[in-house]
Amino acid sequence: MMVAAASSFGNAVPLPQVTSVSAGNDRAMSDDDRLLVRIAADDSDAFALLVEKHADRAYGLALRILKSTADADDVVQDSFLKLWTHRKRMDIGRAKFSTWLYRVITNRCIDLRRKPVMDDIDTAPEVADESDDAVTRMHRASMTSLLEAALAKLPDQQRIAVILSYHEAMSNAEIADVMDTSVMAVESLLKRGRQQLRRHLARAEDDIRQSFTRN
Repeated sequence: MMVAAASSFGNAVPLPQVTSVSAGNDRAMSDDDRLLVRIAADDSDAFALLVEKHADRAYGLALRILKSTADADDVVQDSFLKLWTHRKRMDIGRAKFSTWLYRVITNRCIDLRRKPVMDDIDTAPEVADESDDAVTRMHRASMTSLLEAALAKLPDQQRIAVILSYHEAMSNAEIADVMDTSVMAVESLLKRGRQQLRRHLARAEDDIRQSFTRN
Protein backbone atom coordinates (compact mmCIF):
# COMPACT_ATOMS: atom_id res chain seq x y z
CA MET A 1 0.00 0.00 0.00
CA MET A 2 1.34 3.44 -0.91
CA VAL A 3 0.98 6.25 1.61
CA ALA A 4 -0.50 9.36 0.03
CA ALA A 5 -1.29 12.87 1.24
CA ALA A 6 -2.08 13.64 4.88
CA SER A 7 -5.49 14.47 6.33
CA SER A 8 -6.35 16.10 9.66
CA PHE A 9 -7.07 13.87 12.67
CA GLY A 10 -9.82 15.22 14.91
CA ASN A 11 -9.28 12.64 17.67
CA ALA A 12 -5.86 11.40 16.68
CA VAL A 13 -3.78 9.69 19.34
CA PRO A 14 -0.57 11.62 20.01
CA LEU A 15 2.80 9.92 19.87
CA PRO A 16 5.00 10.84 22.88
CA GLN A 17 8.72 11.51 22.71
CA VAL A 18 10.82 8.62 21.44
CA THR A 19 12.37 6.45 24.14
CA SER A 20 15.95 5.22 23.85
CA VAL A 21 16.35 1.45 23.81
CA SER A 22 19.37 -0.33 25.28
CA ALA A 23 20.92 -3.51 23.88
CA GLY A 24 19.62 -5.45 26.88
CA ASN A 25 16.08 -4.23 26.44
CA ASP A 26 16.22 -5.05 22.72
CA ARG A 27 16.05 -8.77 23.51
CA ALA A 28 12.57 -8.30 25.02
CA MET A 29 11.28 -6.11 22.21
CA SER A 30 8.65 -7.31 19.77
CA ASP A 31 9.29 -7.47 16.04
CA ASP A 32 7.10 -4.39 15.60
CA ASP A 33 9.12 -2.48 18.18
CA ARG A 34 12.36 -3.34 16.41
CA LEU A 35 10.89 -1.99 13.18
CA LEU A 36 9.77 1.15 15.01
CA VAL A 37 13.32 1.72 16.28
CA ARG A 38 14.56 1.52 12.69
CA ILE A 39 11.75 3.79 11.50
CA ALA A 40 12.69 6.36 14.13
CA ALA A 41 16.15 6.32 12.51
CA ASP A 42 14.58 7.19 9.12
CA ASP A 43 14.68 3.62 7.78
CA SER A 44 12.08 3.61 4.99
CA ASP A 45 12.56 -0.12 4.38
CA ALA A 46 11.47 -0.86 7.95
CA PHE A 47 8.45 1.40 7.42
CA ALA A 48 7.50 -0.55 4.30
CA LEU A 49 7.78 -3.84 6.22
CA LEU A 50 5.54 -2.55 9.03
CA VAL A 51 2.95 -1.30 6.52
CA GLU A 52 2.99 -4.63 4.69
CA LYS A 53 2.51 -6.50 7.96
CA HIS A 54 -0.46 -4.52 9.27
CA ALA A 55 -2.14 -2.82 6.29
CA ASP A 56 -4.57 -5.61 5.38
CA ARG A 57 -6.06 -6.01 8.86
CA ALA A 58 -6.14 -2.26 9.34
CA TYR A 59 -7.99 -1.87 6.05
CA GLY A 60 -10.43 -4.64 6.99
CA LEU A 61 -11.24 -2.90 10.27
CA ALA A 62 -11.77 0.48 8.60
CA LEU A 63 -13.94 -1.08 5.88
CA ARG A 64 -16.19 -2.82 8.41
CA ILE A 65 -16.74 0.46 10.22
CA LEU A 66 -17.13 2.76 7.21
CA LYS A 67 -18.57 0.46 4.50
CA SER A 68 -16.64 2.50 1.93
CA THR A 69 -13.59 1.16 0.13
CA ALA A 70 -12.32 4.64 -0.74
CA ASP A 71 -12.75 6.00 2.80
CA ALA A 72 -11.21 2.88 4.35
CA ASP A 73 -8.18 3.19 2.09
CA ASP A 74 -7.82 6.88 2.99
CA VAL A 75 -8.01 6.12 6.71
CA VAL A 76 -5.29 3.46 6.52
CA GLN A 77 -3.01 5.65 4.41
CA ASP A 78 -3.53 8.60 6.77
CA SER A 79 -2.79 6.41 9.80
CA PHE A 80 0.50 5.11 8.44
CA LEU A 81 1.43 8.56 7.20
CA LYS A 82 0.88 9.82 10.74
CA LEU A 83 3.31 7.18 11.98
CA TRP A 84 6.00 8.21 9.49
CA THR A 85 5.49 11.93 10.12
CA HIS A 86 5.84 11.44 13.89
CA ARG A 87 8.55 8.76 13.77
CA LYS A 88 10.89 10.84 15.94
CA ARG A 89 8.29 11.10 18.74
CA MET A 90 7.37 7.49 19.42
CA ASP A 91 7.32 5.92 22.87
CA ILE A 92 8.49 2.49 21.73
CA GLY A 93 7.51 -0.43 23.93
CA ARG A 94 4.91 1.48 25.92
CA ALA A 95 2.05 -0.30 24.13
CA LYS A 96 1.59 -2.75 21.27
CA PHE A 97 1.87 -1.04 17.90
CA SER A 98 -1.35 -2.71 16.73
CA THR A 99 -3.20 -1.17 19.68
CA TRP A 100 -2.01 2.31 18.72
CA LEU A 101 -2.82 1.70 15.04
CA TYR A 102 -6.34 0.42 15.72
CA ARG A 103 -7.00 3.34 18.04
CA VAL A 104 -5.98 5.86 15.39
CA ILE A 105 -8.06 4.07 12.77
CA THR A 106 -11.22 3.84 14.89
CA ASN A 107 -10.97 7.49 15.89
CA ARG A 108 -10.49 8.56 12.28
CA CYS A 109 -13.43 6.38 11.19
CA ILE A 110 -15.66 8.00 13.79
CA ASP A 111 -14.61 11.42 12.50
CA LEU A 112 -15.54 10.44 8.95
CA ARG A 113 -18.90 8.99 9.98
CA ARG A 114 -19.83 12.33 11.51
CA LYS A 115 -19.49 13.97 8.10
CA PRO A 116 -22.34 13.95 5.52
CA VAL A 117 -22.67 10.51 3.94
CA MET A 118 -21.86 10.24 0.23
CA ASP A 119 -22.45 7.21 -1.98
CA ASP A 120 -19.24 5.34 -2.76
CA ILE A 121 -19.14 4.24 -6.40
CA ASP A 122 -16.27 1.91 -5.53
CA THR A 123 -18.44 -0.14 -3.19
CA ALA A 124 -19.50 -3.42 -4.75
CA PRO A 125 -20.92 -6.70 -3.42
CA GLU A 126 -18.52 -9.55 -2.82
CA VAL A 127 -18.21 -12.16 -5.53
CA ALA A 128 -20.20 -15.26 -4.64
CA ASP A 129 -18.39 -18.53 -3.97
CA GLU A 130 -19.19 -20.65 -7.02
CA SER A 131 -18.54 -23.85 -5.05
CA ASP A 132 -21.85 -23.37 -3.23
CA ASP A 133 -25.25 -23.92 -4.78
CA ALA A 134 -27.46 -20.92 -5.57
CA VAL A 135 -29.79 -21.41 -2.58
CA THR A 136 -26.86 -21.58 -0.14
CA ARG A 137 -25.30 -18.45 -1.63
CA MET A 138 -28.60 -16.58 -1.43
CA HIS A 139 -29.15 -17.64 2.17
CA ARG A 140 -25.62 -16.65 3.18
CA ALA A 141 -25.90 -13.30 1.39
CA SER A 142 -29.27 -12.64 3.01
CA MET A 143 -28.03 -13.40 6.54
CA THR A 144 -24.85 -11.38 6.01
CA SER A 145 -26.88 -8.48 4.68
CA LEU A 146 -29.24 -8.59 7.67
CA LEU A 147 -26.34 -8.71 10.14
CA GLU A 148 -24.45 -5.88 8.43
CA ALA A 149 -27.60 -3.76 8.31
CA ALA A 150 -28.24 -4.39 12.02
CA LEU A 151 -24.61 -3.63 12.86
CA ALA A 152 -24.79 -0.34 10.94
CA LYS A 153 -27.67 0.79 13.16
CA LEU A 154 -25.61 0.54 16.35
CA PRO A 155 -24.08 3.69 17.87
CA ASP A 156 -20.43 4.16 16.89
CA GLN A 157 -18.91 3.00 20.18
CA GLN A 158 -21.07 -0.13 20.37
CA ARG A 159 -20.41 -1.02 16.73
CA ILE A 160 -16.65 -0.63 17.08
CA ALA A 161 -16.59 -2.74 20.25
CA VAL A 162 -18.61 -5.51 18.54
CA ILE A 163 -16.40 -5.41 15.43
CA LEU A 164 -13.20 -5.61 17.48
CA SER A 165 -14.63 -8.47 19.55
CA TYR A 166 -16.10 -10.64 16.79
CA HIS A 167 -14.20 -9.73 13.64
CA GLU A 168 -10.79 -9.06 15.21
CA ALA A 169 -11.17 -11.62 18.03
CA MET A 170 -9.81 -9.16 20.59
CA SER A 171 -10.20 -9.65 24.33
CA ASN A 172 -12.14 -7.07 26.34
CA ALA A 173 -8.85 -5.79 27.77
CA GLU A 174 -7.41 -5.31 24.27
CA ILE A 175 -10.57 -3.54 23.13
CA ALA A 176 -10.35 -1.26 26.16
CA ASP A 177 -6.79 -0.32 25.16
CA VAL A 178 -7.82 0.43 21.58
CA MET A 179 -10.88 2.45 22.62
CA ASP A 180 -8.99 4.13 25.48
CA THR A 181 -11.58 3.14 28.07
CA SER A 182 -12.09 0.62 30.88
CA VAL A 183 -12.80 -3.10 30.58
CA MET A 184 -16.08 -2.51 32.42
CA ALA A 185 -17.09 0.08 29.82
CA VAL A 186 -16.26 -2.36 27.02
CA GLU A 187 -18.36 -5.07 28.69
CA SER A 188 -21.25 -2.62 28.86
CA LEU A 189 -20.84 -1.62 25.21
CA LEU A 190 -20.76 -5.26 24.10
CA LYS A 191 -23.79 -6.16 26.21
CA ARG A 192 -25.87 -3.28 24.87
CA GLY A 193 -24.58 -3.88 21.35
CA ARG A 194 -25.63 -7.55 21.42
CA GLN A 195 -29.05 -6.63 22.79
CA GLN A 196 -29.63 -4.10 20.04
CA LEU A 197 -28.39 -6.51 17.37
CA ARG A 198 -30.86 -9.14 18.56
CA ARG A 199 -33.71 -6.61 18.45
CA HIS A 200 -32.77 -5.38 14.96
CA LEU A 201 -32.41 -8.93 13.63
CA ALA A 202 -35.71 -10.04 15.19
CA ARG A 203 -37.47 -7.05 13.63
CA ALA A 204 -35.93 -7.83 10.25
CA GLU A 205 -37.04 -11.46 10.46
CA ASP A 206 -40.59 -10.33 11.29
CA ASP A 207 -40.59 -8.00 8.27
CA ILE A 208 -39.40 -10.82 5.99
CA ARG A 209 -42.00 -13.21 7.39
CA GLN A 210 -44.79 -10.65 6.87
CA SER A 211 -43.68 -10.00 3.30
CA PHE A 212 -44.38 -13.65 2.47
CA THR A 213 -47.87 -13.57 4.03
CA ARG A 214 -49.10 -10.49 2.16
CA ASN A 215 -51.36 -10.79 -0.85
